[in-house]
Amino acid sequence: MSETAAPARGLPVVGRALLDGFVRRREASVLLVALGLMFYFRAASDVFLSRDNLVNIAQATAPTAIVAVGIVLLLVSGEIDLSVGIVAAFAPFLLHFAIDYYSVPVLPAFVLALALSAFIGLVNGFIVTQLRVPSFVVTLGTFFAVQGLLLMTSHAYPVPIPEPAKGRFQTWLGAGPWASITWAVLIVTVFHVILTRTRWGLHTISVGGNPVGATEAGIRASRIKIGNFMITSALGGLAGIMEAARINTIDPNIGGGTTLTFAAISAAVIGGTALAGGSGTIVGALLGALVLAELQNGFNLIGYSANTIFLILGLAILVSMIANQYLSRLRRAGRS
Repeated sequence: MSETAAPARGLPVVGRALLDGFVRRREASVLLVALGLMFYFRAASDVFLSRDNLVNIAQATAPTAIVAVGIVLLLVSGEIDLSVGIVAAFAPFLLHFAIDYYSVPVLPAFVLALALSAFIGLVNGFIVTQLRVPSFVVTLGTFFAVQGLLLMTSHAYPVPIPEPAKGRFQTWLGAGPWASITWAVLIVTVFHVILTRTRWGLHTISVGGNPVGATEAGIRASRIKIGNFMITSALGGLAGIMEAARINTIDPNIGGGTTLTFAAISAAVIGGTALAGGSGTIVGALLGALVLAELQNGFNLIGYSANTIFLILGLAILVSMIANQYLSRLRRAGRS
């Protein structure tokens, strides 16, 4: 009897250990929020989990999640980028200029647009690291500078997708119903591995958590920060081109100016990334972007006005941050 009872007594212990391990993960609270919102909106509207509406949620989640990947890297390394949203709007025009004005083939034009987007990040990173200007100020200035270039070159008017870019390229990039979220999940997976399993990720965490110690250990903090600025801008450019492919037009208002930027920062913070630097989770940022998309989509379905949605989004960010702080205290208590 005792031999068979021992495993039965061990089961609750294993269950508690699994639950404790889940709760202590940074992504736990935002995952529970995402699942709770799914059940709530499903009960409030039969349309919420329909295929067409799931496509809408996926397409709303993808650009925010892609940009949030770069934001997480920057926040973890102790910096921030307020210009990435306007880079997302500028990149599709760079693609348009390269193809329609200079007859560059589609794929090289796409690479060129991303390279020029990354160059904006290089400028941001250089000024921050070499001239010692705070990243908040630098990227705010870059935002207005790129916005000026965008409005001057586009004359504030949308343009059609270049003819050579239509068809299969456009469908694969974002026009397909699941194309954008597929790209987002792939990018999140790759950068999750980079942040958690590579030297670049370890150095990013070290630079943000203990800059002096990282420098004394031989880590080139400037190189890490500049690289993360470039990654963020390139991902912003990719998100903008994908959005242009999805809506089938190149609009200077893609990303809503600062809307995409602040949505990505919100997703990163909701997902468990610390604003103070040194810790963060890319998977959590994806879940944070999903929460934001669920909130906006769900409340639209049940008839809440757009004005009310902003209030709800603000409260959701505050609640998520409180939950993350509580879980952080649990994690610290568990280590002590």
